[in-house]
Amino acid sequence: MSIFADMEQRSENTENMCSAEFKPSSALRPALYLIPSAMSDGPLDAVIPPANLEIIRGIKHFVVENIRTTRRFLKRCDPAIDINALSFTVLDEHTAAADVAAMIQPLIDGNPVGVISEAGCPAIADPGADLVAVAQKKGLEVVPLVGPSSILLSLMASGFNGQSFAFLGYLPYDDKARAARFREMERRINSERQTQIFIETPYRNTRLINELTRHFGGKMLLCVATDITGPRQSIVTRQLDWWKTHLPQIDKIPSIFLLFN
Repeated sequence: MSIFADMEQRSENTENMCSAEFKPSSALRPALYLIPSAMSDGPLDAVIPPANLEIIRGIKHFVVENIRTTRRFLKRCDPAIDINALSFTVLDEHTAAADVAAMIQPLIDGNPVGVISEAGCPAIADPGADLVAVAQKKGLEVVPLVGPSSILLSLMASGFNGQSFAFLGYLPYDDKARAARFREMERRINSERQTQIFIETPYRNTRLINELTRHFGGKMLLCVATDITGPRQSIVTRQLDWWKTHLPQIDKIPSIFLLFN
């Protein structure tokens, strides 16, 4: 056997081993499964791996940020799923900290539990992190699944520093606190070469870009990423001077913003 044939055989064996290792059994082992959701109305099979769908089919207990959108997502995953046979517990920004621990009880009882958020990837800028912390504290298995993250996808496509970056979530609404945040962002960009990533309430997206052009120097780079993985996806990096005359109309379109210099 030639060395190339031997390498091909080893590669095939490895692929078979990987397939066998990650293919879920009919009886899913008890664990807390962190299930990424679709971030847009684009084709589901473009962002959700088939292995995730098999895992979803094996779960009856879900902790979710929004029941209505989760039910819709599960039906997109598999129309044959009996939604009425599933249990849903809401974990969102209004959930009392004292109520989170009880949500892990189905897993303690030996059942797999799925976590689905509105953020794309559970526990990343998401209340699901509190439930993961409980599971880790109790020594329960946590399984993160592959899926889309607007934070990582926008950073990948921005051309900015991927070695050091910070996701800041929503910017403060108060003018004074907002100005202070801008100054801190600029300091970190200039002194630490750290990419700054943040979001805004969608109906104020365009206003935010206009605001950034007034607060930062015109040579500062801004990446605007909208409708990531969706049919209207646009990820554009330009200097703020350029954005002044090319202000996009992206109100009500899910967007994420990145600054660098």
